[in-house]
Amino acid sequence: MKLRDRVAIVTGAASGIGRAIAKALAREGARVAIADLNEAGGAEVARAIEKDGGAAAAWRVDITDAAAVAGMVASVVARWGTVHVLVNNAGWDRPMPFVETTPPFWDRILALNLRGPIACTHAVLPHMLRQEYGKIVSIASDAAAKGGIIAFTKTIAREVARHRINVNCVCPGPSETPLFQQEFVAQSPRLAESLKRVIPWGRLGTPEDIAPAVVFLASDEAGFVTGQTLSVSGGLTMI
Repeated sequence: MKLRDRVAIVTGAASGIGRAIAKALAREGARVAIADLNEAGGAEVARAIEKDGGAAAAWRVDITDAAAVAGMVASVVARWGTVHVLVNNAGWDRPMPFVETTPPFWDRILALNLRGPIACTHAVLPHMLRQEYGKIVSIASDAAAKGGIIAFTKTIAREVARHRINVNCVCPGPSETPLFQQEFVAQSPRLAESLKRVIPWGRLGTPEDIAPAVVFLASDEAGFVTGQTLSVSGGLTMI
């Protein structure tokens, strides 16, 4: 098992990509903290992991509240002793032209997609620095606020490399998730169909496509990989 005895926090893990990541980490031996605003969904994921023989617990947390994030991390550490892995997965988007957006929309996008991951990273780093070990994997994107996570990742990766903390990004392409159905298919079905057509692999991604990449970056197999952005998009993004 790649992650035996590791403690991992996964934000936005009640559904979609976060759920798949949490389950994949648990299968590799990690004790997984399911951190999500959806308390019932998070508890269901934790139960599913435990039913499969893994170890997990759910925490209700709003990642836009830095104090709540710090409290969640402290609670995880109190339960399991430390934190080795953080997966910044929680985020939100809605397809609409920029000129039609408003300042409240910008605030929500930035709070969930940029400031939230920054708060989570800030809360776990003292524990990782103390133990001279840690893995931070952020689900990012080439788009807007999530693009800021890529720049943030590179900055933090350089700062903490000497402490043997790896900081990387995974960028999924359009994927079959509840968020995609709610915010893309329901709001703009033609856009959703066009996204499927431009993926060279010929289909949307799935949460199960993304999870193995995160497991790799969270493991010691990626011990010399830091500050990198891995696209898992069926060829939609080719660098």
